[in-house]
Amino acid sequence: MSEERIERLVRTWIATEQQEEVDAAVAELSSGNASLLPLVKALGEYLTSEEDDQRTKGVEFLSSVLARFPREKLNRQSVRVLVTFYCGKLEDTETIIPALKGLVALVAAPTFTSTDAVEVVRALFRHVKMKVLIQAQRFLVFTIIDTLLANHREAFKGMVKEFLDGYIAIAEGEKDPRNLLLAFAIARVILIEFDISAHVEDLFNITFCYFPITFRPPPDDPYGITSDDLKNALRACLNATPSFGPWAIPLFLEKVTAGSPVTKRDTLQTLDACLPVYGASMARTHARKLWNTLKLEIFQPTDPETEAKALKSTQILIQTIYANGADGDSQEIEGLAKEACEECLRILKEPEKSQAKPATKVLCAFMSTTPSVARFTLSQAIPHFVRLFLDPDEAPNRAPTLRLLSDVVAAARDSTLKDLEVLDEDEEVPLSPYKDEVLGVFSVGLKNSVTCKHALEGLRNLVTTHGLLSDEELGFIVHSVNEILLKEGMEDDDIGEGILELFIAISTTAPRHVTETTLPLLFSSLPDRAPPRSADADRLRVWHILAFLKKLCIQSDLFEMFVVRLSTKLDLVCTPRTAAEGEESDVEPSAAYAHSILRTLADVLAIKVDKEHPDVAKYIDRLLPRLYHLHIYSALSAEESQAIATDERLVAVSAEIITLIMQVQTAQKQDAFIQSLFAAYFEGQASQIADGQPKLPADNSFKPFEPQVDPLQKHLVPLFSAAVVALRKEVAFPTENEGTVLHSLLLWSLDEAQTSLQRDACNHAIGSVVNKRAEGLSSFLSEELDTFWSANIADTSVPAERRRNAISAWIWIAKALLIRRHSTAMSYAERLFVLFDDTEVSWDAARAIGQIVRADKVLTKRNHAVIKILYAQKFFNALLPRIVEGAKAPGDPRRQNAYLVALTSLIKAIPKTTYAHELPTLMPLLLRGLELPDPEIRANVIDTFLVTADPDAKEKSAISEHATSLVHTMLKNSMVSQQPSVRLRVSALRYLAKLPSLVRYDVLHPQKATVVRELAKALDDPKKAVRKEAVEARTNWFKFSG
Repeated sequence: MSEERIERLVRTWIATEQQEEVDAAVAELSSGNASLLPLVKALGEYLTSEEDDQRTKGVEFLSSVLARFPREKLNRQSVRVLVTFYCGKLEDTETIIPALKGLVALVAAPTFTSTDAVEVVRALFRHVKMKVLIQAQRFLVFTIIDTLLANHREAFKGMVKEFLDGYIAIAEGEKDPRNLLLAFAIARVILIEFDISAHVEDLFNITFCYFPITFRPPPDDPYGITSDDLKNALRACLNATPSFGPWAIPLFLEKVTAGSPVTKRDTLQTLDACLPVYGASMARTHARKLWNTLKLEIFQPTDPETEAKALKSTQILIQTIYANGADGDSQEIEGLAKEACEECLRILKEPEKSQAKPATKVLCAFMSTTPSVARFTLSQAIPHFVRLFLDPDEAPNRAPTLRLLSDVVAAARDSTLKDLEVLDEDEEVPLSPYKDEVLGVFSVGLKNSVTCKHALEGLRNLVTTHGLLSDEELGFIVHSVNEILLKEGMEDDDIGEGILELFIAISTTAPRHVTETTLPLLFSSLPDRAPPRSADADRLRVWHILAFLKKLCIQSDLFEMFVVRLSTKLDLVCTPRTAAEGEESDVEPSAAYAHSILRTLADVLAIKVDKEHPDVAKYIDRLLPRLYHLHIYSALSAEESQAIATDERLVAVSAEIITLIMQVQTAQKQDAFIQSLFAAYFEGQASQIADGQPKLPADNSFKPFEPQVDPLQKHLVPLFSAAVVALRKEVAFPTENEGTVLHSLLLWSLDEAQTSLQRDACNHAIGSVVNKRAEGLSSFLSEELDTFWSANIADTSVPAERRRNAISAWIWIAKALLIRRHSTAMSYAERLFVLFDDTEVSWDAARAIGQIVRADKVLTKRNHAVIKILYAQKFFNALLPRIVEGAKAPGDPRRQNAYLVALTSLIKAIPKTTYAHELPTLMPLLLRGLELPDPEIRANVIDTFLVTADPDAKEKSAISEHATSLVHTMLKNSMVSQQPSVRLRVSALRYLAKLPSLVRYDVLHPQKATVVRELAKALDDPKKAVRKEAVEARTNWFKFSG
């Protein structure tokens, strides 16, 4: 039955050539219902047919079945029979292609033996003519040989001459990249594993003929073969045997000399891979020619990349020549390294010349070759530069001399870091014999402003050389640099930056020297009192010192002294003092100075928090009590005109510092701190938050939340909020009912707060607590907020300013609930729509829609806020249909405008990806938004257009449809005579500049003359930023053509 089925399948396939018959035959054979014998028997009449087509089909069917047949089920007898069969079919020009397909499957069978391999490969060499085959068929041949070589190479080693002659004939002239990858892999195995002594030149010819690879893959290449794939495969052949050396090196030299930059780089990379394989003897033989060629690319480079490759090749050449201890003692080194080094030193007798830099690069490259070459190079180069520097006749060239010496020191340092062979653990640092001379030269260089920059760079390279300098020598360097710090370091930016980098390098290993000598010097240069308004130079000096300290004092030891000394300076600056008789009482300079000190502290803390420094946490005890004491003492003891520390600008920066330090505290630490904070702000026990500080004035109590309290105390409410916003969600207020505290803060922000900073501080604290602890605030979020809405927002008899402030508080509560995706969040946002008919606060309510979802710096992960993903998308999708419907609905224009304001506010607040798909629907509404009288809203609309302006986007119909309207509107909004808002004019001009890249020429062409003419007016705008955008826009339109 099975034989009949097989026969039927064969006949059907011969007639139809459908894949189903092949699959069915494979299934029959795999299941054991039939064997290969009945298949061959059924194919008999076709395999022996006189008709070429029938014969080809017969072999094709057999090969197709064999390709899918499980190879482990092929027994030895079957394999033997099939080998003989297929080798015979290779003689038939009509069946050679299907025979190759069958052999691809057959040679991978486990029962395929070495004897079979020899027979197959001989048949291939004898009968297959590669030049008459197409790429896919040649690929079959290479695949067969690759498989045979992988499994039966020992058999081929016994017939090496016959095998190599045959393979060379087959591989010669191949050009297709897919086949070449296989051919290169086969060639590498042959070159490494076989005795090729009688065939070296032939094998070299069939491989090097492809060098250099110039292949560029076609667009959308389905095979994914890159130029680098072929280059790497060919490189693996060329470096597979040292026998290629005599032929390859002269050709490499020719390619480097005469090739394009790309060819030069490819050749140099290949030379790097081949030289170590070709060996030291071959490298020495061609050393001078190689050096002369490489030298040309270094001293007269075509581009920096080729120069770097040539330097790398020089290193490889030296490493190859002097490998395995062939260089002997570094003092007696001979050969290319010595000659090249002497040649470079001759050039370096004139360090100011252009050739000096590449000569130094060569010496630096020698540093990373072998230990003795590195030592020899140092023994020649360092004394040379030292002599040059000390030579009075060469005094004008001291700056370039120090620059080049610094490069050599850096190379010596880097060589010990990159290559452990250059420096064993128990050996001295290569620079050690010369460090005294070098240190002396760099120290002298510090004293001259011309050489100072390079001396600092050299000292930094010495300092960063592991194990070179002693602690005393580091101290000497710090002392020497301190002498120029406050003069040249503050006057010259390059020198100041060099000093800073040097001190930072020293601080990583020996911060004690900087802490004990440099920091006291800097802090003593900061005045205890602020420079007066007229002292511009003194203020600039203070600014430079603080900027220097900010960059220097990040390391923990330095930061500790930084905090102590700046805190002391802050106390002195902020201490109230009575103006002398006849002296004007001007606290503004003192406030500005104190603000600069606090800003410096805050900036360094922010860097440390970003870098997750563990020492930040301890400043909850060391810095925060001092800060709170400073501000509270000022509020309790000073007259308003002298209360520097209660200035809201200073309070705002102190609030940043408090938040940064609170962010990194554990829940236990935060819990203890918040209890002290509440005792200070609600119970009048200010000393608890300023523990360990001098006593506060006893004749005045600190109760900033009490009615009718001194305004100076109210200024310090942001310091309370700053600690609250950074609390972890498990830290609760030390009260029985948190909702009661929040409600009191809410009312205080409306009734007592006098500035926007105070109101914002309350709102931030309320929002933060609601976000983190919403589960326990059900009463506050329902009854109390309902009452708050009715009494302070919905009631039209309430003054408009109070209602606006109440809406701001409402925004923060809604935002806090939204980002944690609380079930009631949307209801808080939807209430705002009720106000769109209100004559006084409709636009405030509309703007609030976007402000609710806008990202901020308070409710963040760093402040431990509860944030759920996709909250913005959910909010947008829920409200957009209502906003669009309201903006389109006929009726009251005021209400429509409110919806337009809500739309612009919402879109401004969310990512482009959230609303991009809705842009065609939104475009007409946004264009209406450009007619609103508020310039801020119009600027927001245009900014939205700018964000969505993608020249590569496929869908631009929405912009093209409204192109004329957009052009006229942008022109109107870009003229100073019609728009006082600079931001609006800049945005309009930017969008005008973009339009030519967004809309087809035939659409915009009618507007071109008008735009170019009108933009000429904007070129005379009084603001430089506007004129700059006008030039850009007019240029784009002027060049715009079909």
